[in-house]
Amino acid sequence: MTFSIVAQCPRTGQYGVALSSSSPAVAARCAHARAGVGAVATQNVTDPRLGPLGLDLLARGYAPAATVAALAGAAGDHAPWRQVTAVGRHGPGAAFSGARALGRNGHLADDHAVVAGNMLASDAVLPAMLAAFAADPAAHLAERLLAALDAAVAAGGEEGPVHSAGLLVVADQPWPLVDLRVDWADAAPITALRALWSLWRPQMDAYVTRALNPADAPGYGVPGDQR
Repeated sequence: MTFSIVAQCPRTGQYGVALSSSSPAVAARCAHARAGVGAVATQNVTDPRLGPLGLDLLARGYAPAATVAALAGAAGDHAPWRQVTAVGRHGPGAAFSGARALGRNGHLADDHAVVAGNMLASDAVLPAMLAAFAADPAAHLAERLLAALDAAVAAGGEEGPVHSAGLLVVADQPWPLVDLRVDWADAAPITALRALWSLWRPQMDAYVTRALNPADAPGYGVPGDQR
């Protein structure tokens, strides 16, 4: 019921996750990232506990492949229902898709990104996502992740309509640089997510400055603002 991408930007050191699903609030359960460490997605019949555990393993120096293998082991008898993907500092991205993942399912990985999906409408979805992510390495990681979601939809996406989507990017601080979610839309949640990104992008660096050094931060332009 989900297609996703976890990725890193070697140019900036950022990590991120983007995903969409027919289920509500997919990002709340499935998207996990930690600055300077990596990103993990858990999906299919989701166990959200695997996300923080995976980030802890990546922080300890595990390679993504070793992290995913450990998460599959931690899932125990429930491993056949799980899909897990990871990127981190030590080696190329990796993934696990259990034997009971739903419908047409699978994953693909390269050095900097991993895509995975289940209930997919076409075998073309995952290759299209990887290709779209790789197309413009100079673009912001969030933009590249959204391009992967757009490509998934263009290649057929899920077998049925998707209703939620999320975008998570971490950079230099312990909180997300980008954490945008469409928890439910009757149609086109990825389009709505892009609109949120267009709203957030011009402001996101100012919010970091407000946190670190409010005296140098731009004003809000609202009543009571002293700037």
